[in-house]
Amino acid sequence: MEESLTKPLLDTNTTSSSSSHPAATAVASSVALPCAVVAFFASQILKILFSWLKEKRLDSRRFLLVSGGMPSSICATVAAVATAVALQDGAHTSAFALALIFASIVMYDSSGIRFHTGRQAALLNQIVVELPPEQSVQNFRPLREPLGHTPLEVIVGALLGCFVSYMMRNSL
Repeated sequence: MEESLTKPLLDTNTTSSSSSHPAATAVASSVALPCAVVAFFASQILKILFSWLKEKRLDSRRFLLVSGGMPSSICATVAAVATAVALQDGAHTSAFALALIFASIVMYDSSGIRFHTGRQAALLNQIVVELPPEQSVQNFRPLREPLGHTPLEVIVGALLGCFVSYMMRNSL
């Protein structure tokens, strides 16, 4: 019994040095990583565009430095991974189940916990600003407020990630 479990491991380690490692081959042939990268950057570019349309000014800091906003880049990334795994390996695989669970947790966290933490930060910042001068807090740096996403931002990000993976499925 032990021999049957260890035999595949021994076989992969005894391959010739001219062939690549199976894990490296699996990553190289995977569509999930390029789809995730494209979905992330597409959502970041859309975030700048939406910000420009809304505020009538170009804010390049939104590209990588600011969290929150439309669409959610983290949700686009994890949705792209889950969709790419489903398209490449099938929705019946353990890899897809893991990717789907991971994506669900990230989206829940983004729209739930982090979103409400951002709202609490905004309230705390307002309280500190409104304190009387004799009770002011010394050396206070305002808390970052846009931490999470609204449900709409999460949905749009997830749809963008699915769309990117679907469009890229045959191009790689």
